[in-house]
Amino acid sequence: MKTPSPRLVPLLVAALLAAGCSSLNPFASSGPKPAELVDFKPAAQLVATWRASIGEAEHYRFQPAVWSDSVYAAGNEGEVARFEDGRALWRIDTGSELSAGVGTDGRLAVVVAADGSVIALDAANGSERWRAPIGAEVLAPPAVSLELVVVRASDNRLIALNARDGSRRWVYQRNNPPLALRSFAGVVLEGPVVLAGFPGGKLAVINAANGGAITELNVAVPRGATELERVADVAGMPVVGRREVCAVAYQGRAACFDTSNGNAIWSRDFSSSVGMDRDARFALVTDDRDAVHALDASTGASVWKQDALARRQVSKPLIVGDHVIVGDLEGYVHALSRETGAFAARERAGSDPIVADPVPLRRGFVVQGAGGDITAYEIR
Repeated sequence: MKTPSPRLVPLLVAALLAAGCSSLNPFASSGPKPAELVDFKPAAQLVATWRASIGEAEHYRFQPAVWSDSVYAAGNEGEVARFEDGRALWRIDTGSELSAGVGTDGRLAVVVAADGSVIALDAANGSERWRAPIGAEVLAPPAVSLELVVVRASDNRLIALNARDGSRRWVYQRNNPPLALRSFAGVVLEGPVVLAGFPGGKLAVINAANGGAITELNVAVPRGATELERVADVAGMPVVGRREVCAVAYQGRAACFDTSNGNAIWSRDFSSSVGMDRDARFALVTDDRDAVHALDASTGASVWKQDALARRQVSKPLIVGDHVIVGDLEGYVHALSRETGAFAARERAGSDPIVADPVPLRRGFVVQGAGGDITAYEIR
């Protein structure tokens, strides 16, 4: 039986532990230690262009959102802020403990309170536009468009609200397997459709106008004799290209599909709990052993593998120009060569884990640590 990575917290882990599966304890301290950082000759430089701070994440995961030159960020204690070049254009206290954020379309900045309320703020000045109770825990940043705000509940329901006033538009729900990972992955709101990965290896394509299912794509097929072995949840957000959509599943596969007909372009056996990124040449995946893989974007063939960050709880990869960016549990930011996977640069953003995905900026990228430190970098 495969033992989940410490970062994975199955929704039924308490029941499994009570049944005697102590090896599944994600908080156990007796496991192997993180790999020591290797020395290398830098081929680039990570330059911090600005730093800021927001409240701690606590046991949640807060994802900064970027729109134009603005970075929107939130923390568990209720603060939300908009930064430009490290300067806070506004900073407000929502008055609620927060569990997820931020989603934005440049007009609204949307977060979710731990009591199940979706809070929409004016992106220009931070004033509250509306607050809508949905009666569900939300762990992932909302998806926001001109018409809709779509949130993903921790029970994997998708709830769409009217972006103007927070009134409920539709709810999408599907049958899920009895055991699933506790997912912090959001959804993609792409024009007339919503794309979301689900337990059981399914990637759903949903009509944004009414919440009706258009189709489901099989990223992975659950396998194994036990419910634990059959966990095959789509990890991270799907990656949408010009003519394809790609996703990866835990204990499953990485796969790309043709958006015109839903046919698989390629698939590879893979296991990831954090997700993937893609450009015209490569698909980048961080696997559940914390190795970063580059696959040929057209065929799925292996190009390179960087496995020197084992057990460092490596983040989802982000392609930035000629480099691949990942963060780790000690707050380090690593830049790998996009062509070879070799280490090119390394800087420490802070002492707290970087558990949220690195987010691209117009020039460079931004990371948010679990302690609330926000750092924008350029690669030189």
